[in-house]
Amino acid sequence: MRKPPGFELPLLLFAGFRSLIDRLHAELAVQGHPDLRPAHGFAMQAIGAQGATASDMGRRLGVSKQAAGKTVDRLAALGYAERVEDAADARRKHVRLTPRGVDALARSAAIFDELRATWEKSLGAQRLQQVESALRTMAPAEGVRLDAASWFGM
Repeated sequence: MRKPPGFELPLLLFAGFRSLIDRLHAELAVQGHPDLRPAHGFAMQAIGAQGATASDMGRRLGVSKQAAGKTVDRLAALGYAERVEDAADARRKHVRLTPRGVDALARSAAIFDELRATWEKSLGAQRLQQVESALRTMAPAEGVRLDAASWFGM
């Protein structure tokens, strides 16, 4: 068996990621969230359950406070997030997910479970566990970063 070229590995990893994300968004659209885009998911993760300031989001996403603010504006216009006064400092605005945002994240988690089950059916449980274990071994120790969109230069 030939040794594949090195550039094939990142392309295959990206193709698998893209396949999952495209299928996620197709199902989210069916379930009432047709306006969500992949970047919105990263932004909602950056907001988190406790909420965040635009500065916090910018740091987590690897973008400027202004870029994070524009993303918040878009999420707010779509009904996924809202700005509220910060309880600790009235001069700051705190961003939090709306019930629609929480619903989108909950549905995303359930859909990802279904997609994983599909991969498990295709690959077999043991093989999928080996893939996941190998990826965990190669992933950075500090964990998953949310700054993918800025890393791609978007």
